[in-house]
Amino acid sequence: MDEIVNRVTSSVLEVFDLEDYYPKGIRTQIDISQWLLEGFLLKEKDFRDALKNHDWKQYQDHFVAIHCSTDAIIPAWASVLVTIQVTPFAKKIISGTINDLETALYQEILPTIDFSKYQNKPVIIKGCSKKPVPESAYVLAAQNLFPFAKSIMYGEACSAVPLYKSSKKV
Repeated sequence: MDEIVNRVTSSVLEVFDLEDYYPKGIRTQIDISQWLLEGFLLKEKDFRDALKNHDWKQYQDHFVAIHCSTDAIIPAWASVLVTIQVTPFAKKIISGTINDLETALYQEILPTIDFSKYQNKPVIIKGCSKKPVPESAYVLAAQNLFPFAKSIMYGEACSAVPLYKSSKKV
């Protein structure tokens, strides 16, 4: 009987897994509409009082996204005021959704990676993720790998989708 050989593990293929760079920490979305009259109308005195009485300590060491889930038209200073309240406690604060927050985190992390280790190597950007890696992070990863990789694929080694193959001779 022939021995079964796992060609994936013996491959020169490099796996780039965005989960390896996923920052640990709690993600929290603060919805400004909770402090608006009927979720739509900002009454400045009531808004300021609500923020003053809110427990901001609950966001200690959180990654925070500030947004408004309703179609309310709110002044820009409202988000800034919420930011000022949560700043002493949060690790990072952005204006937007949780997905925007994840994108912002990867925009900070990916430029710190030394992608030169993928020089002239076939690379697969691992597609399955147990963590909420945003699609934008895959786009950023591909941009960073492009100048170095011999080829770029997406997915899993057993069923990768080819995306790029360098035409330069090495």
